[in-house]
Amino acid sequence: MPTPKPSKSAQQKPAQAEGAAALTADLVTWFRKEGKDYPWRRTHDPYAVLVSEIMLQQTQIATVLDRGFYARWMEKFPNFQTLAAASESEVLGAWQGLGYYRRARNLHKLAQVIVSDHGGLFPRDPEVIRSLPGIGPYTAGAISSFAFGLAEPIVDGNIARVLSRLDNDATPVDSTPGIKRLWDRAKELVQATEDPRALNSALMELGQTICKPAKPVCDACPVHHHCLADEPETLPVKGARPEITEVTERVFFLRTGQGILLEQETGSRRTGLWKLPALPEEFSVKPPSVLLKTTYGITRYKVTLWVHEVPGKPTQTWPESHRLIPLDELSALPMPSPYRRALERLLASSGEFRLE
Repeated sequence: MPTPKPSKSAQQKPAQAEGAAALTADLVTWFRKEGKDYPWRRTHDPYAVLVSEIMLQQTQIATVLDRGFYARWMEKFPNFQTLAAASESEVLGAWQGLGYYRRARNLHKLAQVIVSDHGGLFPRDPEVIRSLPGIGPYTAGAISSFAFGLAEPIVDGNIARVLSRLDNDATPVDSTPGIKRLWDRAKELVQATEDPRALNSALMELGQTICKPAKPVCDACPVHHHCLADEPETLPVKGARPEITEVTERVFFLRTGQGILLEQETGSRRTGLWKLPALPEEFSVKPPSVLLKTTYGITRYKVTLWVHEVPGKPTQTWPESHRLIPLDELSALPMPSPYRRALERLLASSGEFRLE
């Protein structure tokens, strides 16, 4: 990746020289006129803000909104009390389709802590917020500023890009010095405004809509006169990406008059979710015929999923984690999306219904 030219930043200090107050004022003015009307921006309810932030951690806004995940969740679990009282199965079922189910489990556990230790009221103190289970620096800052209007910084991928370009800073954003610099800069800016809620929203939205990774729309940028980047598309600089690890998963498909055999995961990141049963180890050398092959990615893994015919002669005895699920109950079960898609394809080939 080319190194940005240092010409502007060599002549003056980073955009701080323009004045944090002037920069934040321009951002807030722009956001108040152009900011998007998301449902979680219409409320200062810390629970609603928390749900949106957890959902958006690894899921696009369009997916959360257009496919109704946020609205359905808020209807089913409108507050900490209803979420805390739900079973894990209910929670995972409501999260189905968003993936990264650890987020749902953490949200469920946090709701139980809020109810048991805080009387159902989310704390306002940033230090207490940061001490809550499953709450990292970004989420703590988001709730503090969006729900309570406190001058707490946030840094996500969009904000890291915006700040790196504003200051023409080529420090790798995923390095220890780079992370510290970004949080220090974000703190300086949020403490320079009278509206932390709007300022943090503005920084995020600027990165989403104008200061995009490729082809930033600099002419439309409300703070382009503050920006020191000579070649904005070369920023931010990131360290080397981890190599992709290839993984193979082999499962089998068994359907009887009672339903489809599924296995409930235990002891893994998918604990509590249902999937096609793993192919027994003794059949891995010479596996049965393949019914379906597909691939999917998760974090740094590329997974090849092989679905085989039933190995050997079907038995009537299965481990406790296995269960024959009637077709009309499949839709209600929490299931990883790759397995749901594979099952849909297998059923579609025999003219069956789609799993909604």
